[in-house]
Amino acid sequence: MSIEQKIQTMFPRENEIPEFAKLPKPVELCEYLIDGELRKWNGPFQEVTSPIEIVSEGGVLKPARLGHYPRLGEKQAMEALDAACRAWDNGMGAWPTMGVDERIRAVLDFVRRMKERRTEVARLLMWEIGKNKADSEKEFDRTIDYLLDTIEALKDLDRTSSRFTIQQGIIGQIRRAPLGVVLSMGPFNYPLNETFTTLLPALIMGNTVVVKPAKFGVLLFGPLMEAFHQSFPKGVVNFVFGEGPELIPPLMASGKVDVLAFIGSSRVADQLKKAHPNPHRLLGVLGLDAKNPGIILGDADLDLAVKECLLGSLSYNGQRCTALKILFVERKVVDVFLQRFSAGVEALSFGMPWENAALTPLPETGKTDYLSALVKDAEAHGAKVVNPHGGLKNGTFFFPAVLCAVNAKMRVYHEEQFGPVVPIVPFDDIHEPLEYIIQSKYGQQASLFGSDPERLARLVDPLVNQVSRLNLNSQCQRGPDTFPFTGRKDSAERTLSVSDALRVFSIRTLVAAKAGALNEEILNRIVRERRSKFLSTDYIF
Repeated sequence: MSIEQKIQTMFPRENEIPEFAKLPKPVELCEYLIDGELRKWNGPFQEVTSPIEIVSEGGVLKPARLGHYPRLGEKQAMEALDAACRAWDNGMGAWPTMGVDERIRAVLDFVRRMKERRTEVARLLMWEIGKNKADSEKEFDRTIDYLLDTIEALKDLDRTSSRFTIQQGIIGQIRRAPLGVVLSMGPFNYPLNETFTTLLPALIMGNTVVVKPAKFGVLLFGPLMEAFHQSFPKGVVNFVFGEGPELIPPLMASGKVDVLAFIGSSRVADQLKKAHPNPHRLLGVLGLDAKNPGIILGDADLDLAVKECLLGSLSYNGQRCTALKILFVERKVVDVFLQRFSAGVEALSFGMPWENAALTPLPETGKTDYLSALVKDAEAHGAKVVNPHGGLKNGTFFFPAVLCAVNAKMRVYHEEQFGPVVPIVPFDDIHEPLEYIIQSKYGQQASLFGSDPERLARLVDPLVNQVSRLNLNSQCQRGPDTFPFTGRKDSAERTLSVSDALRVFSIRTLVAAKAGALNEEILNRIVRERRSKFLSTDYIF
C-alpha cells in the first residue's frame, strides 16, 4: 500500500481498536475541587472529542467522543481563589506554616495515590492529545520522577538551612518561605508533566494554588481529583475547569494572585499580567514561545545531524516548545542534507497513538488547515516541498512537509508553526543564521552541528548570550530535569529545574537577633523545645 493510501485509510473503525487502547467508558467529569470539597456540578458541560477520528458505518470520519468536564463560570473561579486565599491566610495558614517534613509527607502520599492511576492517565493522554502510547507512559513516569526528585532537592535545600550563622555580631537563620497564592496554567502538549513542574514545587514550598488545566488534556485530571482531595489540606489546591477567557481575567483583576505560573504564548501572558492591578507585585513564572534554530555547518557529521534534526523537529509532531523549528544548512552540504533528511521523514511511521507511531493526529482545531496555509505561502514565495508526500493530510493528520529555500518573505520563517512543517534555509555566510537569532524575538535554545572545535568555540561564545541553552550536535530539549530550563527575550521568565523551581516559588527569609545572653537563651529554648517550624535545626533524612 502506498503512503497516500495509508494516509487516506489510517483512521480505524470502532472494532479495529485493540482492547488495551480503548477507553472503558467516556469520562464524564462532573466534579471539581474547591476548598477541600469535590463539588458536584449541575451547570453546563464542555464536550470533549479526540483528535483520533473513527470511521463510521457509512465510511465518514467522526471524532471519537471522550466525555465532558464542567464548564465553570466566574463565580466558581472566584470561589476557588477565595479558598486558596483562606488557606494561605496571609501566610498564617496551616499549610504555609507547616514544617517542610510534613509537606513532604503530603506530597509523598499524593505520589502514592497518583501511581495507582497510571494506566487511566496515560490512556487519556493518547486519546485527548494524540500522543503515542510510549510517550504518554513516559510523560506519566517522568512526572513521578520529577516529583520524587523535587522532594530530594527540597531535603538538600532544607539541610543547608538547618543551622544558625553569626556575622558581625548578628545571629541569623536563613530559610526559604512561600510567596502566597499561585495561579497555575499548563500547556496542552505536556498537560500532565509541565503543569506539575510548576504546581508541585509551588505546593511543596508552602504556597496555595488554583489550577486551570489547558484547553486540551483536561479529562486526564479526573482520575487524580481524589488524590488531590485526600492528600492536601482544605483549600491548598483547587481546580477550575472551563474557558480561560471567562475564568482567568477576573482572577487576575482581583489582585489576589501573587504568582502567575503560565506555560503558553507570550501574547496571552502579556494580557494576563496587564489585568493585575499591581503588576509590580505579581511574580511571573513563564514558559513561552520559541522558534529554536538548528545550524548545520559544512563539516558536520550529516548522519548524526539528520538523526538529531528529525527527532528535534518532529518528535510528537513538532508540538514542543523545544522543537527545532527552523534549520539553517551551509550551502555546500544542503543538497546532501536535504536528500537524507527527506528520506528520514518519508520513513517515519504514522498512525494511531496505540501503534506507537512517530506521527499521529493533531489535537488543535483547524491545525492542518493552518499548516497547509504556511506551506502554500512558502511556495508562493519560492520555496519547494522536497519530500514526496509533504503536506498530505486526512482529517486531523498532516504528513510533515520539508520546505527548502525558505526566506524572510515567508510566514514560516517567522511564525512558530508548532507542528510538522520543517523550514530549511541554505546559507553561505555564518552571519546569516547568527543575524536571524539576534533579530528573533525568541531566545530559548539553539542546536549547532559541526566538528571543528575552533569554529564551534567561536560560535558558542556569542550564541550563549542569545539563547539559554546551546546544544552541540544534539537536538533541543528540556531534560534532564536537573538542568536549568528557561529562555531569553519573549521565551521565558524565571528558570525551572528540579532545584530552581523550589527557589522560584519561594523567597529567602531570615530571623535575626543581636548576639547576647538573652537572645541566645531565647533561640536555644525555641529550638530545643521545637516551638517553631522556621527556627529549627532538625535534619531531614
